[in-house]
Amino acid sequence: MKHFFDVVIIGAGPAGLCAGNILGNAGKKTLIIERDPFLGGQLLKQTHMFFGSRDQYAGTRGLDIAKIFQNELNSYPNVSVFTDTTATGYYPEEKILLAMKDEKELYEISFDQIIIATGASEKSLLFENNDLPGIFGAGAVQTLMNMYGVLPGTEIIMVGSGNIGLIVSYQLLQAGANVKCIIDAAPHIGGYFVHAAKIRRMGVPIYTQHTIHRAIGKTTLEAVELVKVDNSWKKISDSVFTESCDVLCLAVGLVPMSELLWQMGCDMNFVPELGGSVPARNQWMETSVRGVFVAGDVAGVEEASSAMLEGTIAAIGALKNLGSWNAAIEKKCVHSLEYLKEIRYGPVGEKIRSGLAKVEAR
Repeated sequence: MKHFFDVVIIGAGPAGLCAGNILGNAGKKTLIIERDPFLGGQLLKQTHMFFGSRDQYAGTRGLDIAKIFQNELNSYPNVSVFTDTTATGYYPEEKILLAMKDEKELYEISFDQIIIATGASEKSLLFENNDLPGIFGAGAVQTLMNMYGVLPGTEIIMVGSGNIGLIVSYQLLQAGANVKCIIDAAPHIGGYFVHAAKIRRMGVPIYTQHTIHRAIGKTTLEAVELVKVDNSWKKISDSVFTESCDVLCLAVGLVPMSELLWQMGCDMNFVPELGGSVPARNQWMETSVRGVFVAGDVAGVEEASSAMLEGTIAAIGALKNLGSWNAAIEKKCVHSLEYLKEIRYGPVGEKIRSGLAKVEAR
């Protein structure tokens, strides 16, 4: 089945949904492709309230933000949404994207502009018995709890003190689990102070410069051996100790899902500060391939607020290429660029700024 759209968006997380609403409001024939049966991506797992400005839904829970976006999209007759659909390949000669729905129906989709907002996948850790049942990524734990109401276990050890590790630990505590400790190989807590303070007030210790030595269990996880690391990240052999648990939750980072960008021939760079291989891009989030834009974690792993702003900017860039430029769009673009710069300001954003300096066109 063949289709044509002005703009195609791959991924219906915070970046893709923001882009879809900008394009819908501009009257462009737009398609959003999402591999899951629902829209919202990571927003649906986030029961905490957002920080930031009112424009970025401060004080609103992530799952409620997803509902707001969906309701807005439903009001645009020019926006189509394919759920349970995976973008499987791109053919540059014909500028055709192939997408498979429900593993049954194959679509041939041509377009003028495309926004890749595929997000990121979870990293894992290498240690003995890391395949035992009971070892989860933090995203999987959030999905079980916040989307399906399933508590993965009762005695939890969290690996990773970044914002995801701290937030998921708090959600586990709210759900009645016992978070025995949070560990991190880094010398300092990686997440915001406000999240770490809530965890510590609830009596959960946070051990920096610690990592997993091995997991213990016959058929499922029963305990883990923890070990201290020195300033060179090497394990200190006489510091091993054992903690019983039935869940080990890994919140050790994300990797941009950039496969389509490689296939499209975009200039890619390995940038550790941004999570892995990410594309070069200009201020409009347009890659080295004209008409191919990126937004969200596939452009560099950040927070949902950054993803929403990038989705807005990418959509405006696509409108610019389509010749749909006016004073109102220009004003929104300037505001989004300024606010994106603002939320990356200060010590917390130093790592992101360092990574972006390697991929942004000057």
